[in-house]
Amino acid sequence: MNQKTKIAIASGKGGTGKTFISTNLFNVLQKRDFNIALVDCDAEEPNDREFIRGELRISQKVTQKVPVIDESKCTYCGKCKEYCNYNAIFFLKDTKMIKVLDELCHGCGACSVACGDNAIVEKDDILGSVNQYGVSKNSALIEARMNVGIYSPVNVIKSAIKEANGFDIILLDSPPGTSCPFIQTVATADYVVLVTEPTPFGLSDLMQSVDTLKSMDKSCGVIINRADLGNKDIYDYLQLENIPLLMTVPFDKKIAVSYSNGELLTNLYPDWDIKFNQLYDTIIEQYGNSNH
Repeated sequence: MNQKTKIAIASGKGGTGKTFISTNLFNVLQKRDFNIALVDCDAEEPNDREFIRGELRISQKVTQKVPVIDESKCTYCGKCKEYCNYNAIFFLKDTKMIKVLDELCHGCGACSVACGDNAIVEKDDILGSVNQYGVSKNSALIEARMNVGIYSPVNVIKSAIKEANGFDIILLDSPPGTSCPFIQTVATADYVVLVTEPTPFGLSDLMQSVDTLKSMDKSCGVIINRADLGNKDIYDYLQLENIPLLMTVPFDKKIAVSYSNGELLTNLYPDWDIKFNQLYDTIIEQYGNSNH
C-alpha cells in the first residue's frame, strides 16, 4: 500500500453486513486518533450516518453539463443523436421534434462536437450532493447522496472520494453488487475487504466480486458475517482460491440489537473493539504499510 491508505469494504449483494463492518472499523480507528475519513459511496441509499454522528462541515452540489438544443438554429440533421451512445436525444426527423432526455445524459459532450450548426449549448444539471460531517478533530464521515430520478450515481461517488483526499486513511463503504458504482469505488482502493455470508447466494455473489477484482488486479480478503449459519462451501472456496479470511462474525442477538438501534458494537463491547483493531492491523501487516 501507499502511504495514503485506501480500503474499500464491499459485497456482491446487499444485506451482508458491509455497513456494519465499515462503521465499526472507522469507529475504532478514529478513537486511535488517526487522520481518517469514512466515505459512504452507496449514493443511492447512504446510511452510515445512522451510526456515525457528526456536525455538518461542508455540503457541495455535484453537477454535470448537459446539452440544451436551440431549435432556432437546429437543422434537424440528426448527427447529435447518432453520436449519443446513451440514447439521451429523442429525435423525429419528419415532424422536426428533438429533445434531450436529461436523466439519460452522461455529460460526455459528444453531441456538441457532432453539431455543425452551433445549436447546442450546455447547462448544469444537479446530480446530488457530497456532505462532510466532522466526527472528531482528525476524522470525518463523507456522504455521497444522489438526487431522486438520477440514473447513475458514478459522478457523485467520484466527487465524494475526491473530497477525502486530505485524509491519511480512507475507508470506502462501497455500493453492493459488481456494476459501475462498485467498480468506481474499488478502482481507487489499495485493498478490498469483501463481506459475505455462508449461503449459496453469498458464495455466488462473492465469486462474482472476486472475479471482478481479479480483472482489476485488486487484492482482497474476506469477512464472513453470520458465520455459524449456512454451510462450509464458502470456506472451501477461500482455501481453493487462497483468499485470506480476515475475520468471522457470529450470528448473535446482541449484534443484531445494537445494529437495529443504530449503535456501534465497538462502543458497547470491549472485545469487539479489540477485534476490529486487530482487523485493521491484520490488513496492514499482511498487505504492507509500515506507516500505520
